[in-house]
Amino acid sequence: MKSPIADKSYAFAVRIVKLYQYLLRTKSEFVISRQVLRCGTSIGANVREGQEGQSRADFVSKLGIALKESNETLYWLDLLHDTEYIDTDQYGSLIADCIELKRMLTSIIKTARENGL
Repeated sequence: MKSPIADKSYAFAVRIVKLYQYLLRTKSEFVISRQVLRCGTSIGANVREGQEGQSRADFVSKLGIALKESNETLYWLDLLHDTEYIDTDQYGSLIADCIELKRMLTSIIKTARENGL
């Protein structure tokens, strides 16, 4: 089942994988890049897993994990920018996408809880 959050989180994961490849090839950065790869791709994985949740509680739990992963991704993107591994344009675009995902997840979780969790 496709949904806006599934599509956007998958597209974001693709961008994160490309960022990881860029950091390895051009910047020889191996530590932070693995962290951002792990949490940035985990957002979409948890969204997809939540879509097949066994219950509303399972759905909300998986999306809650995705929300936490989006917050962690913001941390690593801030660090990559502040240590000059990524420039302001790269940072701004990635941060905007991640914040959008975070807002969408927050809204979905809130609505699911209001509708009978």
